This record gives sequence, structure tokens and C-alpha cells, in this order.
Amino acid sequence: MNRRLKVNEIFMSIQGEGTRAGLPCVFVRLSGCNLRCSWCDTPYAWEEGEFFSIEEILRRVEGLKCPLVEVTGGEPLHQAATADLLRELCDAGHEVLLETNGSLDIGSVDSRVVRIVDVKCPSSGQHQVNRWENMGLLTGRDEMKFVIADRTDYEFARGVVGRFALASKCPVLFCPVGGGGAQRIGPQQGCLPRLAPAALAEWILGDKLNVRLGLQLHKILWPGRDRGV
Repeated sequence: MNRRLKVNEIFMSIQGEGTRAGLPCVFVRLSGCNLRCSWCDTPYAWEEGEFFSIEEILRRVEGLKCPLVEVTGGEPLHQAATADLLRELCDAGHEVLLETNGSLDIGSVDSRVVRIVDVKCPSSGQHQVNRWENMGLLTGRDEMKFVIADRTDYEFARGVVGRFALASKCPVLFCPVGGGGAQRIGPQQGCLPRLAPAALAEWILGDKLNVRLGLQLHKILWPGRDRGV
């Protein structure tokens, strides 16, 4: 059995997103991703990394002495051994979060893990790969996340929340892409306008949606740092 995973980085920081925002957290960022979202903020994790055994990853995590651990990427479920890593982190007594892009099956993930599942909106360029079967696997301990760049994305996200009654299943987060100005997203896409958080807040309030506005706290605390935060 393969017990090795390609790891981009392991570090401790403040959890910047979701219902545990503000808490100290160890991040295990795995390498590789099956998607290429236009606004991806961690493209360095697509390829960069080195292989570690699960035992070595566990030792490094334990050395940071923090009960909250998030396995992220890249796309963690793109590697077969990720399910074993998640299970063994739980066995070691950690509260374990998994951030996944929503295109792969979450059914094999240990039931103790908090699954933070993205739904890709149209501006990502990847919205046709959302795995809608995952909607039926959600529990109250999971979280859903929509990264939103414009009104089209917002209306798409609002429709998905309504169609699957997501707000009655688990916390739902609407997260703006950036916070103003423009973001370079690659030679093919040019500049993608960022969505002001206040505008997204007004849309949520106007529709009285039972969702959370999610801001990336780590980027507010450490602007300009794109690794290890």
C-alpha cells in the first residue's frame, strides 16, 4: 500500500476561513490538483513538493503542538493516501479539517473529519466539474464554500444553495475573490475584477440568504504573503 504523499508545505498559522477562523491551525498543504481555477491563489501547489511518508507528516504535525489541523492543497483527494492521513490524524486526537475542491468523491473521508467542500462558480472556469452527488453526503459538521467574483457567480451560488437546501444541511460560506482592484490570473484570462466584500454583503442582505460572508483573515493579517500563511 502506498503510504507516501507529495507535500507542498506544512506550517502553523491562524485559520483564515470558515467557522473556525481566528484559531491557531496546522496546515498540511498537499501538492497536485485536477483543476485550474482562474483565480487560484496557490498555483505553486500544482506541481511543487516532495514526498513524505504518512508517519513523517504526523511527526511534523505533532512537533507543532496544535490540536486543529487542516489538510488542504492543491486538491488533497487527488492523492490516494490522503484518506489514510486524515484517519490517522483523527486517531492521534486532532480536530481535522479537509478543504476539497468539490470535483471528487468525498464519501471515503473519515466521518470524524470536517469536510469543507467548494462549489466552483462560473468565473473559476471549472464550474462544469462540480460533483453534485456530494451534496447528498453532507452532514451538519461539514461546510460549503463558494468563491464569488461577480454577480453571475453570486446568482449561480444562490441557485445552488436553494436547489440543494444547503443552508439546512451545514454552514454555507460566500467568499469574495479578493477585495478590490484587479488580479492577474494568467495570460489567457487577463485581469479578473475582484469583488468588494461590501457588495457581496449587500447582495446577501438583499436576498436574506442564510449564508455567512467569508473573508480571508490570513490575507488581512499578512497582506502580500502567499505561502505559509
